[in-house]
Amino acid sequence: MLGLCIERLCAAGYVYIGMDHFAKPGDDLAVAQGDGRLHRNFQGYSTHAEADMVALGVSAISALAGCYSQNDKTLAGYYAQIDAGRLPIVRGVTLSADDLLRRDVIGRLMCDFELSYDSVRMPDGMQFSAYFAAELEALLRLRADGLLSMDGQGLRVSLKGRLLIRNICMVFDRYLAAPAAHGPAPMRYSKTI
Repeated sequence: MLGLCIERLCAAGYVYIGMDHFAKPGDDLAVAQGDGRLHRNFQGYSTHAEADMVALGVSAISALAGCYSQNDKTLAGYYAQIDAGRLPIVRGVTLSADDLLRRDVIGRLMCDFELSYDSVRMPDGMQFSAYFAAELEALLRLRADGLLSMDGQGLRVSLKGRLLIRNICMVFDRYLAAPAAHGPAPMRYSKTI
């Protein structure tokens, strides 16, 4: 279905931004993507880099100053917190330097569909290829499937790979591969395919 949508919408003059987003060529999203200024947040693609987001509503996720927080997932719990004069936040996390680095890499891939290793701000003295050695090794399988090309300077997602960009980016998500401390964890995310 996505292939059909891409074909039909592009034939009608839309630009395929990525995943499930399309825009007219003069739209801010399409212009930002062409200029390398496109970003991605919880809401999808955006032209506002690093904008703080205050979430309102049940289960909503805020992103403020390097922290993520999530509101109560139940209507009753959400309103109970509001009625008690408290923010309805039930959990949060402060992002580590590694989290911020991985967010940048994943964001660049989702927005630009390519990544120059030299463009990534690495911790002092670290090389991209050393820091992400395991991830680059894991990408070899996806390269063999024709989803991307890669060399010593960077990687580029193929047209076929754009359809599976989440799978490519998942390689850089250390939380997806983290072993559970007490056996297998319940699935927290939807499957991509």
